[in-house]
Amino acid sequence: MNKHTLTRRAFLAATTTSTAAVVGCARVNDARVVPGKVSPNDKINVAGIGVGGKGMGDISSCRHENIVALCDPDSDRAAEAFYRYSNARQFADYRKMLDEMGDEIDACTISTPDHSHAPAAYHAMNLGIHLYVQKPLTHTVAESRLLAKVAAETGVITQMGNQGHCHDGVRELCEMMWSGVIGDVAEAHIWTNRPIWPQGIAEPLPEEPIPDTLDYDLWIGPAPMRPYNSGYVPWNWRAWWDFGCGAIGDMACHIMDPAFWSLRLYEAESYTIQAVYEEDMNSQTGPNKSTIKYQFPARGDMPPVTVYWHDGGIMPPRPEDVPEDQQLGDGNNGSLYFGTQGYLTAGEYGGKPRLLPDERMADYTKPEPYIPRVPDENPYRNWLDGIRTGIKAASDFSYAGPLTEVANMGNVALHAGDKELEIDVVNMRVTNDADANTLLTKEYRKGWELPC
Repeated sequence: MNKHTLTRRAFLAATTTSTAAVVGCARVNDARVVPGKVSPNDKINVAGIGVGGKGMGDISSCRHENIVALCDPDSDRAAEAFYRYSNARQFADYRKMLDEMGDEIDACTISTPDHSHAPAAYHAMNLGIHLYVQKPLTHTVAESRLLAKVAAETGVITQMGNQGHCHDGVRELCEMMWSGVIGDVAEAHIWTNRPIWPQGIAEPLPEEPIPDTLDYDLWIGPAPMRPYNSGYVPWNWRAWWDFGCGAIGDMACHIMDPAFWSLRLYEAESYTIQAVYEEDMNSQTGPNKSTIKYQFPARGDMPPVTVYWHDGGIMPPRPEDVPEDQQLGDGNNGSLYFGTQGYLTAGEYGGKPRLLPDERMADYTKPEPYIPRVPDENPYRNWLDGIRTGIKAASDFSYAGPLTEVANMGNVALHAGDKELEIDVVNMRVTNDADANTLLTKEYRKGWELPC
């Protein structure tokens, strides 16, 4: 630790205006550092956990700050980041990185497979480190609730990597919806062409030699140990329940976000969910196709609404008065809203919101913007600016946590078969199926445990 870093961290802890409640930490005698604002004249010390693939893009988006540490158990995947940011210390185990450099790290990106998001984030937040975590925020429903709680208690600035939430399109969609242009919405459909990777695989893959460049034990992390196969890492981990959340994990935090925000689904204290269709669902991997039905009660002045999630290329029903040559969403992905006075659709990240049929949009003037816009629609700048100002980022864990809970509940429904589950949001429990409650969390391998 250099003198400048020690001075800054001491200053942040001494001058912050908020206090942090102390909760159980990831390791014994963890010293909670209360975060505060970073001076506009100081660069932020940023670390990266998972810096290959998408993680390379995430850490590079912080390249104008001080990149001080990089962590990845796969040195081959991380090679470009290790080379480009050669002044940063290199680690294979994020626990070792945080233990040794916690006082030197202000902020951290986490771009690991889904199963490692929450353990890494929990450990870092308990050290007062600000976080940018890729979507989905967590692997389980319980982990989402935990991270939102700890983020609030520690006061760290957080952002989930559902970048569309920082874009203008989703704000325009909300302003259109809330203007009443399509009346009351009683039904919405969300769809994706994912999975575009192999799923529906019912048996574990055969053992292969572990590459010399991979610390497989560290990559497995909190998941149950299984023999290595290149079909798990680095490419297709998302398909496997032990590591990923399938199509829902890949896309729901993007495509469901416009509905979650515009229909104020976060206000619902209960809802029901049911997997009404699936193909090739099994205990090892996600299905090749599915349709999941959510039913939300009235929220304030909004009536009850039924929301359908479709994946595997299943398309939503086309309104009878919308011609076949007029695109829904952006084709392969999107959302569609059926109102009492018309239809509204948007693309993958809430982009290009528009009325249907197209002729109606030609004569329509969008409301004057009033939802604050994110500068440059840039989620990384939004997060880094928040670290300097103390202002929450757009997809702060207080929003991203509940969104991820609703998304990941879709996978709980898939595992429950075709039974309609009744969800008590306030208490985070399934009220009509005790077995389904076990699906809200998971067991952790020794050394990677979380209190959830």
